[in-house]
Amino acid sequence: MKMFAISICVACGLGVAAAAPARETIHKGDVVVVPVHGEVTPSLLAFLRRAVKTAESNDASAIVFDMNTYGGRLDTATEIVNALNQIKIPKYTFINTNAGSAGALIVVATQHVYMAPVSAIGAAAPILSTGEDLPATAKEKTISYWSALVRGSAIKNGHNPDLAEAFMNKEKEVKIGDRVVHPKGAVLTLNAQEATEKINGKPLLSEGIVDSIADLTKKAGLKGNIVKIEPTGFEQLAFWITALAPLLLLGGILGAYLEFKIPGVTWPGIISAICFALFFLGHYLAGLAGWEVVALFVLGMVLVLIEILFFAHSTIVFGVLGVFLIIASLLWTMIDRYPQQPFLPTGKMLAIPLLNMFIALVGALIVIALLARYLPRTSLYRRFALIDSNPPGPSLAGAPRHFATALALAPGMQGTAVTVLRPSGKARFADHV
Repeated sequence: MKMFAISICVACGLGVAAAAPARETIHKGDVVVVPVHGEVTPSLLAFLRRAVKTAESNDASAIVFDMNTYGGRLDTATEIVNALNQIKIPKYTFINTNAGSAGALIVVATQHVYMAPVSAIGAAAPILSTGEDLPATAKEKTISYWSALVRGSAIKNGHNPDLAEAFMNKEKEVKIGDRVVHPKGAVLTLNAQEATEKINGKPLLSEGIVDSIADLTKKAGLKGNIVKIEPTGFEQLAFWITALAPLLLLGGILGAYLEFKIPGVTWPGIISAICFALFFLGHYLAGLAGWEVVALFVLGMVLVLIEILFFAHSTIVFGVLGVFLIIASLLWTMIDRYPQQPFLPTGKMLAIPLLNMFIALVGALIVIALLARYLPRTSLYRRFALIDSNPPGPSLAGAPRHFATALALAPGMQGTAVTVLRPSGKARFADHV
């Protein structure tokens, strides 16, 4: 048990340290540049989540998204839009060169838009991954939901909500004053010149045409040093690990159970340690957790270890506190919390972590019940557990010869346990131990 607890503590610490991405040095007032290149995928979401939290926690003066994407998964774009709308520092997008499909929806979640001379934004109508159109009912539902989401995002960030909706809904007409900017019948796509056109003294979408990030910062009046955050390559790994969080928790719990159930076997403890280490590592890489939750988990394990080794028969305070810290650290790791949000999580923030924990605990209880019923019948269990396999009557198999001749044991004798008998230990019979 002692080695099991130590292995979990070491695995969690070394796992995060070994595979942690290099953290960029950002100072207060810096301008953080985040590339949004290629397809919109879950790995991009993991990277953006890490980037925006890093920028905010280091008091950057602004964050600039360097965008060049033709789009991608709509569900991922939804989460990216929600993440960007949590940011409190000024948000800029440099469209260089494409902001197509899901990319256009991400753009309107930022407050300031600049475009390269040859660039375009729009054409965000939802389609299947094969490129085919959605079935009529599914398309209507998708457009209805996304129209509401993108309009709210546009209003929050100071953009024309009708314009944002027209990017994905071909039935939406865009009219400013008496001028019809875009008639219904086709989804809206704008080039740089069209997007920067001023109508009633206000640009349609883009605040200007720029050639580079440096040009953007100059025109926008951003004074800080430019610091670029790059993806690490671990973001794809982070996505899969966080998606498998309930299974990793299940593996960690079952490994710990088997370590208690079959003392002397090391592989359940190793599996448990690996599962917990991967759990923390994935959430760390995804920008959901930091070192503090790992420290909280390790502290909880230490308290449980102290309870087992020193206070097993006197108090449960250390054990209860340790279990509480372990559960709290696991839940806190899965919370998607941003630097400017309140310290205590809301019910919405706890929904997914509690669901994952519930799935893991219920699954563990089911598997443990099955193991409790069938594991004692297996040859593996009989190799390590104390099994009553000797014939009836006194038995001193394995006892030292001088001890065997001096002590006569018989069924029904009573003694006193000197150490914990799980599964073996020392007991006092008469004057002998």
